[in-house]
Amino acid sequence: MIGLFIALISGALMSVQGVFNTQVTKSSSIWTASAFVQLTALFVCIGAWLFTDRSNPLQVFQVQPKYMLLGGAIGAFITYTVIKGMDLLGPAKAVMLIVVAQLAVAYIIELFGWFGVEKQPWEWRKALGMAVAAVGIVIFKWK
Repeated sequence: MIGLFIALISGALMSVQGVFNTQVTKSSSIWTASAFVQLTALFVCIGAWLFTDRSNPLQVFQVQPKYMLLGGAIGAFITYTVIKGMDLLGPAKAVMLIVVAQLAVAYIIELFGWFGVEKQPWEWRKALGMAVAAVGIVIFKWK
């Protein structure tokens, strides 16, 4: 139950953050805004680390395979694409497309067992759920 609550908070925060970042971009540039977002995230993470576990931060370099360390770089492009998507489509349409893309890619990762994720069997109901979500986007955009 707590996982459900945390996931809902995550989705809500992503939407609010996307709107905030898009507004910041209007007074600067997309890469300046993205850099500011990443910098403030760094400060928050350092502060949280200081007040919580205080584990050795160099332990992250023990991860295998090393390409797993690219999450921050991917995060920079996530920030960029969310800002651009919301600017071009508006928050609701952009978030709907983002969520369906996340769902589809996550399911593919599970199906093939990529990146160390436990491989899952194909399930028609999951594919149908994604199709329903895609149809929802078409209905939402329908004028």
